[in-house]
Amino acid sequence: MSENLLQAQKISKAYGSKTLFHQAQFSLNQNEHVGVIGANGAGKSTLFKCLVGQIELDEGQFIKKKGLKIGYLGQEEHSTPNKKVEELVEQSTIQPIWEVKKLAKGLGLLEEHFQKDFHQLSGGYRMRVQLLILLGQDPDLLLLDEPTNYLDLESLIILEKFLIDYKGSFLLISHDREFLKSTTDHTLEIENAQATKFAGNIEDYFEQKALLREQLEQTARSIDEKRQQILKFTTRFGAKASHAKQAQSRLKRLDKLVPIEISSLPVAAKIQIPEPRHIGKQALSIENASFGYDDKKVLNEFSLQLHRGDHASVVGVNGAGKSTLLKGLAKQLTPFNGDVSYGHQVEIGYYAQHVAENLNPGSTIKEELMSVVDHDMTEQEVKNLAGCFLFSGDDIQKKVKVLSGGEKARVALAQILLKKSPVLLLDEPTNHLDFHTVEALTQALKSYSGTVVVVSHDRSFVQRISSKIIEIRDGNVDLYPGSYEEYVWSLKKGSWQDKVKNSSDQERPKKDKEHKEPIKKKHHVSKEERKRIAKELRELKNEVSRLDKIMDEKKIKIEEGQKDLINLSGEEASTQARELAFLQNELDQAEENWIEVSEKIEVLNEQNSN
Repeated sequence: MSENLLQAQKISKAYGSKTLFHQAQFSLNQNEHVGVIGANGAGKSTLFKCLVGQIELDEGQFIKKKGLKIGYLGQEEHSTPNKKVEELVEQSTIQPIWEVKKLAKGLGLLEEHFQKDFHQLSGGYRMRVQLLILLGQDPDLLLLDEPTNYLDLESLIILEKFLIDYKGSFLLISHDREFLKSTTDHTLEIENAQATKFAGNIEDYFEQKALLREQLEQTARSIDEKRQQILKFTTRFGAKASHAKQAQSRLKRLDKLVPIEISSLPVAAKIQIPEPRHIGKQALSIENASFGYDDKKVLNEFSLQLHRGDHASVVGVNGAGKSTLLKGLAKQLTPFNGDVSYGHQVEIGYYAQHVAENLNPGSTIKEELMSVVDHDMTEQEVKNLAGCFLFSGDDIQKKVKVLSGGEKARVALAQILLKKSPVLLLDEPTNHLDFHTVEALTQALKSYSGTVVVVSHDRSFVQRISSKIIEIRDGNVDLYPGSYEEYVWSLKKGSWQDKVKNSSDQERPKKDKEHKEPIKKKHHVSKEERKRIAKELRELKNEVSRLDKIMDEKKIKIEEGQKDLINLSGEEASTQARELAFLQNELDQAEENWIEVSEKIEVLNEQNSN
């Protein structure tokens, strides 16, 4: 059995009226690879900062294994002295430099990188160096907060392989579904101020959540049907003296039908991108152009044509020139030679990684969005799109200056989508978005009739929206002769095996059958008949007690089974869900029998009173 590394015991944390955690609990064991998921603002990064002591909990505590060493890689890049990488690593780790360099190979760090100044490296390589420094400190547990942000595909694949093979434990925050699927074996969900750990990766998590919700909904339907049936009976017969006791008996039964609370699913917002202006067949054309900065050429002479409706993804390593290409297409750079031309009435919507810096700090979110829309768009349409990017209600009145970096980025992205541009150039648009918003943006762009050119490290996003792949390698720009899946396969020199998931349909509980009310006539009850009634009453009351016991046992098993379902995945989860459905049907039948027996008792009591 794996050793326990830490336990969160009834932890609570709030900022003003915003409660992130309330009496939350979870545990982490040795060698577990745990993906941490939750909506933006749910408290994922705050949890990490509490774990390393940067932020104090309001209540509760973390019980850690004695001597537990935690390595923390946050979203914000720490101020690092501009030293040569080798000197920086040697001063920051407890292992000898030659041992650390062995680890560096797994992160794609070569000797040439060790001889460069740290700030000369690209963001992806700086992240690798920071991770290497953490590994050189021999941590028992790694905390990785969005390490894939701004990584190129090759860097992401290197990090993915490293984490798959990693022998220690880690908690990983990421919105990249494919990355989590490959690297994790457990999922920690931060939702409704609670932390719940599920067995399995992100795909297993979604499957278990669906099974658990379906089982809870089935239970809730069954209870609601019984409740409605009882209320219908009492409404119909409650006023009649002959049925009054039966009505009271059924009303008492309502107390035993405890409602099932089902937490609402995250809002599956649908992003409606305004229809772009109509253009001709040709969207843009590059003829024999080269791009770069000052005297340094980044992209060699190339030609490229994109047509109306093309959806292209730009791929290549960090520093290859992906952002440079988008800047060239957006006419942010003047080509060294050649020409960039657009089709008739083509306007560009360009979302750059730092475009949020152009927002007016003194404006509200609403004012920033309204400033870019056409006159034919209503204020409500703008509010609807803002809601899709998690700015609902009074949030839209917030000033830009009080927003976080991620919030500003979402405002800037919403601005671009509102412009009705027939050509969208999007550089890392999914950063700072949660799963559900990424999914909504994916669907919106997939069906977008305009031309889209995107740079993104999110493989699932790129795979679903792209019809063309533009590869940049060694300064050359080419259309890749294949799909995105084939491109990733060529980089990994292997293929993924799709996981076959088995799901089972659960039988809906049968509705309560109609009960025929016995026809009773007043008559004198003899002594012998009273004895028979008394005997039957004793038997029926014993039966009620027996059914009460059965119902209590079934309810306990169902509650325990629902908790166990969280720790299962795949076929085990499906089997558990079927078992829960079977237990629920047994409970339904016991409740139905309880009502019938209780009615018989009331009838006999009435006869005995004559």
